[in-house]
Amino acid sequence: MAAPRDGIDPWPLPVFSIFLRSHKTMSRSRKLIAPLVLGSTLAAGSAAVFAASSTEANASGPAISGYQLPVPELQAIVDAPRAPQFRLGPQRKQALLISLPGLPGIAEVAQPELKLAGLRINPRVRASSHFDFGNGLTLLDIASGKTRSVSGLPANPRIENVAWSNDERWVAFSRWADDGVELWLLDVEKASAKKLIKDKLNATTSAGFSWLNGSRSLLLKLTPAKQAAAPVASIVPAGPNMQETRGGKLTQTRTYPDMLKTAADADLLDWQLQSQLAVANVQGEVKRIGPVATLIGAQASPDGKLILTTQMHRPYSTILPVYRFPQLVEVWDIQGHKLKTIAERPMQERLPSGNDAVQTGPREFGWRSDQPATLYWAEAQAGGDPEVIADVHDILFQQAAPFDAAPQKLLAMAWRFSGVQWGNDGLALVTESWWKTRDTRTWRIQPGHADARPDLLFARKSEDQYANPGTPSTSPNAYGRAVLRTAADGKSLFLAGVGASPEGDRPFLDRFDLDSKQATRLWRSQAPYYEQVAALLDDSGNNFVTSRESTQEPANFYVRTVGKDEPRALTHFTDPTPQFKGVQKQQIRYKRADGVDLTATLYLPPDYDPKRDGPRPMLMWAYPREFKTAEAASQVKDSPYKFNRISYWGPHVMLARGYTVLDGPSMPIIGEGKQEPNDTYLDQLKMDAQAAVDEVVRLGVADRSRIAIGGHSYGAFMTANLLAHTRLFRAGIARSGAYNRTLTPFGFQSEDRNYWEAIDVYQAMSPFNFAHQIKDPILLIHGEQDNNSGTFPIQSERMYQALQGLGAVTRLSTLPNESHAYRARESIMHMLWEEDRWLDKYVKNAKPEAPAAK
Repeated sequence: MAAPRDGIDPWPLPVFSIFLRSHKTMSRSRKLIAPLVLGSTLAAGSAAVFAASSTEANASGPAISGYQLPVPELQAIVDAPRAPQFRLGPQRKQALLISLPGLPGIAEVAQPELKLAGLRINPRVRASSHFDFGNGLTLLDIASGKTRSVSGLPANPRIENVAWSNDERWVAFSRWADDGVELWLLDVEKASAKKLIKDKLNATTSAGFSWLNGSRSLLLKLTPAKQAAAPVASIVPAGPNMQETRGGKLTQTRTYPDMLKTAADADLLDWQLQSQLAVANVQGEVKRIGPVATLIGAQASPDGKLILTTQMHRPYSTILPVYRFPQLVEVWDIQGHKLKTIAERPMQERLPSGNDAVQTGPREFGWRSDQPATLYWAEAQAGGDPEVIADVHDILFQQAAPFDAAPQKLLAMAWRFSGVQWGNDGLALVTESWWKTRDTRTWRIQPGHADARPDLLFARKSEDQYANPGTPSTSPNAYGRAVLRTAADGKSLFLAGVGASPEGDRPFLDRFDLDSKQATRLWRSQAPYYEQVAALLDDSGNNFVTSRESTQEPANFYVRTVGKDEPRALTHFTDPTPQFKGVQKQQIRYKRADGVDLTATLYLPPDYDPKRDGPRPMLMWAYPREFKTAEAASQVKDSPYKFNRISYWGPHVMLARGYTVLDGPSMPIIGEGKQEPNDTYLDQLKMDAQAAVDEVVRLGVADRSRIAIGGHSYGAFMTANLLAHTRLFRAGIARSGAYNRTLTPFGFQSEDRNYWEAIDVYQAMSPFNFAHQIKDPILLIHGEQDNNSGTFPIQSERMYQALQGLGAVTRLSTLPNESHAYRARESIMHMLWEEDRWLDKYVKNAKPEAPAAK
């Protein structure tokens, strides 16, 4: 498994598995005097609001306390209605619309939470912490466009984890009650929902349910029927907590949050994960099967007769997350009896170094979706070490029940196995990739004829989006599993993709001939819309559902027929922020000093004319990305025709305050050949920023002396570096970032060298080391309970202390009970209040002279 990109390590999620998912009253110290007016420019009221709200007692910090509210125009964005979620049924005859309420309050986000071995668990309901739920259901008929509201739901239903049955007669979903997670069932014909069983689901590492055989029954993971009370740690310690290593090979151990610390933590983790499988039919009859165990995975075979189970067992680790703990993988029958042990995986303690490294032994188990009960898995060769020169680094195997014959080798791969899509005995697509070189390729294999030669279909650099052939369309088979959809003759696939091109993203639908390997374009999105395929409606490829939007129209779903100009609308979602009608959007292109082409999306307030009104203060918001080739880095990103989504999370909110906004300016960091991108990180980052600043000034939309830079996570890291090494920006906003790379010594983002292999790189890239060079104001915001690998809150705390001690203008705002992404309404409001007042004081009202660029 590849290492994370400054994030939580991914957990493989088979489609039909029960697996880990990588989820006060406001006070006002000032009078809100700004009216709800868009594009109110540089009014004197802005400075007055800041002055009225600021009660700073001294240079070390303000006296303001409690959550603050931003001006009304920013509050309106936070509280804007959200469009329903659209879930198309597997037969493409019905869709489910899940309505969404406003953001949860801090009282809900602040509920008790356990932090155990990388998991965040709500102990009240025995489930993974979650705060964003649906609050209503509506059924939509695809043929007629008619809708029906679903009855039977309780007040405040808190809906999560929706799953259609294969025949579209039922929708299973979970409802989070105060005392646990309930299983509910929606009868589609009657448009009526009811609680299906009285038992509670264990949703600590999964949804807790999945359809067992398509439509008639479900596989459940329930809390034990009888279980002692949860263990409570003694307030008197039994002794010190000790860790020891006895040496070994070099290993990659990233900085993971929420690790176990004590024996009591391990006992509590066991208690939370204890569960028992069960089978329930749609009439609500339940049969518990198998023993109570620390189950973290359960996948039913397509025919519903077998279950692939994954149990966790000791010893546990104090430095690794739960998915790297020892595992016992077994196959049970549907009565819960063990039939075969498939693998006993040891602790993944000493992985080789590098993003392409994996542990030896079988991994990534699953069922072939096109067969009744055939397992597949990948197995590393060469010790799982990417540094070992070998012709084969991974092998894909399969083995059919009753598992008495030797496993069959399906494909030997020079790179790392990264996925498989099943069709039938004569068709499956296997993808292998190598992160180090960004190479990826897809093979056609014939799984029913293991001796058949594999056929190479696609080969490209993963970062080369212009060459991306698209994703094959799937359809449900008789088992209710997704398999490759082919044309009527069985010789062609349908590929849908974003259609990256020099003119921006232009989504498409192709028919791909498997014999000739030629693609025929059936349809392509046309200006002034951004329209992408959501699902095919038949095997001809002529009828399909799309999601369509334009700069002034939010995304809605349509039925489209090839050859007809106008599609038929299925939904009619309205603009959630009509006050931003008229925002001007433009995709701009420019070059950096070494000739690399760059792109960005420029947003201008309504009724703003640069020639008439002159340059404005600007907020730039960016996120650096690594590339192995300049050609890939130069590719045009995004589309100029997407809806102007004004979200509280990004920089667009500042359009309401009169700023111009540059969103997503390219910040490529390129490492050609054997050179690593980060070897010249700072030089390239400065070139990227200089080119963006020069372009917006040339366009007349930004005042060079009043430009701010901001970003979240790796974008915050970028922000601090730009302020430390340039004087291009008047101020910065850095949210939930990392600033000292010695605290992430075994890699970060795409850097797979450890600190001791690249000391100079780690030191040069750490803005903490250059805090004394930061001469422009920087606002630091961080969630106090950040759950992201590498961005521990101490990163912002130590950066603030350094800046404060050095006499820099800085501010640190830590948000209680918030993770890497902020969730509570109060937190989001306060975040915008912080950002608005910071920009107002240090950018909008900055002195006109421009700082000199380094």
